[in-house]
Amino acid sequence: MTANTDWLQRSLTAVWHPCTQMKHHPALPLVPVARAEGVWLEDFEGKRYLDGISSWWVNLFGHGNPRINAAITDQLSKLEHVMLAGFTHQPAIELAERLSAKTGGALGHAFFASDGASATEIALKMSFHAWQNSGQTQKQEFVCLQGSYHGETVGALSVTDIALFRDAYAPLIRNEHVHLAPSPDARFAQPGESAEDVANRAADALEQLFVARAGKIAALIIEPLVQCATGMAMHHPRYLQRARALCDQYQVHLICDEIAVGFGRTGTFFAHEQAGIRPDVLCLSKGITGGYLPLSVVLCSDTIYQAFWDDDVRRGFLHSHSYTGNPLACRAALATLDIFDKEGTLENNRRLSNVITKALQPLASHPAVRHFRHTGMIWAMDIDTAQADFSRRYFAAAMERGILVRPIGNTVYLMPPYVLSESDAEWLAGQMLSALHATLA
Repeated sequence: MTANTDWLQRSLTAVWHPCTQMKHHPALPLVPVARAEGVWLEDFEGKRYLDGISSWWVNLFGHGNPRINAAITDQLSKLEHVMLAGFTHQPAIELAERLSAKTGGALGHAFFASDGASATEIALKMSFHAWQNSGQTQKQEFVCLQGSYHGETVGALSVTDIALFRDAYAPLIRNEHVHLAPSPDARFAQPGESAEDVANRAADALEQLFVARAGKIAALIIEPLVQCATGMAMHHPRYLQRARALCDQYQVHLICDEIAVGFGRTGTFFAHEQAGIRPDVLCLSKGITGGYLPLSVVLCSDTIYQAFWDDDVRRGFLHSHSYTGNPLACRAALATLDIFDKEGTLENNRRLSNVITKALQPLASHPAVRHFRHTGMIWAMDIDTAQADFSRRYFAAAMERGILVRPIGNTVYLMPPYVLSESDAEWLAGQMLSALHATLA
């Protein structure tokens, strides 16, 4: 028995893997990872895989980053954890201040949690409770976009429009309080329309919904620029500008879910910056710790924060978990911000983005590829195929070639670590093309 086989069999027996039909794994074996460095994963037999999706979009600066390693090691010798109710600590304070500064001080209050779905839950509860405290008790409804994904907890599922997740747990979800607005996905362009035209058309429909439900909507939640889990649906910044103006006009909170698209992934530090706006609530997670430790942060405006400022504990924000603001996770996040600030990450990404886009051109020109698209450090393309199991077949073909690329349905996408070298980028693009040829054959 090989080392990989031993660990595989033990995992199949003991570990229930996320978003996985476990019955598939005997035919499509799990990959036991023994170690990782930079953009590379390595199994127990020494085979390496280039991590083309940053391990579910979190490892911004690769695996085993020296700066983040050092920060966590230093924090271990000082304070590993303390409850954040009634106590505080330096890493949480500094992280809250530095994230606020990234918004120009517009979002000055940070609430800590553990993951993206929790951040969504917090944002929805925060909006609802703020309106209740402000005397606008009729504001109990939410708006999300068609095809949206904001997490898989019950509250987050209420604003998620992915059938796989939504339908399985439909009886648990309060859909009567949630409205779907048309997506500004640029792929919906009609003949002669630009991406901006699609954005304006979707914004017009959003306005009609706001008029119809005037005085009842608490918040609109959006993934700015890229709706990731629906298949990397990209839209023009004009939609965000229109949405911000409409939220102001109809007194609706704007929640920007930047769990996946924040921290430089779309080319600017926050995606919403490309529209020249600020949300009322900002959800952050995934890349916030460079992929090291679970952490999420919800930033909010002072107006929302002040709605909870009261002597009555029932008017305080009622949400918590035991590891809120964990010092180790906060130090990892601070180290991640240091890399952005001291190593010119955004400028480096612009150069790397040009290299990757050029390397992907042979793939973009493949006759089965539709809607090749690109925003910052995200690339995606839709594959025209009747294969019902295309995603699994392509994933297997990619792994055979030493690359981790995990399609969403028929959408092949790339979201690599920012430390990818130019030569590795060119090799990765070539292997992706080879995997597509093999899958379609």
